[in-house]
Amino acid sequence: MTIRLDKSRELQRRAERLLPGGVDSPVRAFRAVGGDPPFVASAKGAYLTDADGNRYIDYFGSWGPMILGHCDDEVVRAVQEAAARGASFGASTAAEGELAELVVQAVPSIEKLRFVSSGTEAVMSAIRVARAFTGRKFIVKFEGCYHGHSDALLVKAGSGVATFGIPGSAGVPEEVVQHTLALTFNDVAAVEEAFAKHRGEIACVIVEPVVGNAGTILPEPGYLEALRAITEREGALLIFDEVMTGFRLALGGAQEVFNIKPDLTTLGKIIGGGLPVGAFGGRAEIMDQLAPLGPVYQAGTLSGNPLAMAAGIATVSRLIHERETIYPKIAETTRQLAIGIAQEAKNAGIEIQVNWIGSMVTWFFTRERVTDFASAATSDTAKFGRFHRAMLERGVWLPPSQFEAAFVSAAHGEIEVEKTIAAAREVLLGIRD
Repeated sequence: MTIRLDKSRELQRRAERLLPGGVDSPVRAFRAVGGDPPFVASAKGAYLTDADGNRYIDYFGSWGPMILGHCDDEVVRAVQEAAARGASFGASTAAEGELAELVVQAVPSIEKLRFVSSGTEAVMSAIRVARAFTGRKFIVKFEGCYHGHSDALLVKAGSGVATFGIPGSAGVPEEVVQHTLALTFNDVAAVEEAFAKHRGEIACVIVEPVVGNAGTILPEPGYLEALRAITEREGALLIFDEVMTGFRLALGGAQEVFNIKPDLTTLGKIIGGGLPVGAFGGRAEIMDQLAPLGPVYQAGTLSGNPLAMAAGIATVSRLIHERETIYPKIAETTRQLAIGIAQEAKNAGIEIQVNWIGSMVTWFFTRERVTDFASAATSDTAKFGRFHRAMLERGVWLPPSQFEAAFVSAAHGEIEVEKTIAAAREVLLGIRD
């Protein structure tokens, strides 16, 4: 099967004259998987349509936030009504408080929060307030966990950094990352050792409770509980980066699934229905460190943007009211998809490890059980690239990197799963060594 991408190629050439690599985010360039990236023209439900008219089942969902599917009628209506009243004010609106109430209702560990415009801003701000609250400098993160592209966190990060095999980033001075400790995920001993070496100096531990930016990697039993116990004992804060898992694994995110209460939580564009938005929040005494109440400065002209707030209210309200139907449905759809493709790989004699939880899933082309970034990195990325290109040719658009989670939405159903597994069956048989 061959899809025509004439218009997309033309658009790519135009973009390359004006944008570095022709993209505004590196992974869109398809350098890790090869082939030509389609240019999206529209989306609805579980499907994307490109500039050439090709239609794809979408399994990256704007990298996670489209949990209701694209162009959900209620969300679209809310954005249209908000836009008619004004797109940006730079002043407070009632919608900010309304969405904040919904987030606090859904995530009990959050007593107060602040909206920002991206997950990167949310994480950067959460770490700043954690350092101010504790009076300490060091932060602990984990290899393969991506927390946005702020300088101090681009150390052995996931997402595009992992995709392109970059250890960090040019332009980040060593002095900026000297207080960042990057440890192995799922290794409690490494955390204990770091705290012993830097006793009284570590402000916070930040973790993706389920890693999504090195592919889907689950915490081993007791691991998150150990992080909670260690940070409490040592007077450090525990930050859950739920930009990806928040409102996706459950209404209350990964912290609901694993019954862990972090001190701070960061959230991303899912709380804005996919529009540019983020938030960070947690215990009131910590959040009250922020200006105008406290000494920590943080600001954003477009924070609490009325269009994003309207989309967020529509999305989060729906998730709250329909939690008993939406979450079990997408979890079961994901289970069928995960197991179905893994079985087709087995039938084809291809070694694959499948990790999934809730509505997140990754098929790693490796024989090793994947529990951290090192084991994820044993994957055959060339074979994944062949798999990705061939699936795209058959109308299935997976994340264009072995090191990114795939996402299922409430708009995906049996028809999409059957089509995807059928495509995978044909593709996997065709890419056997």
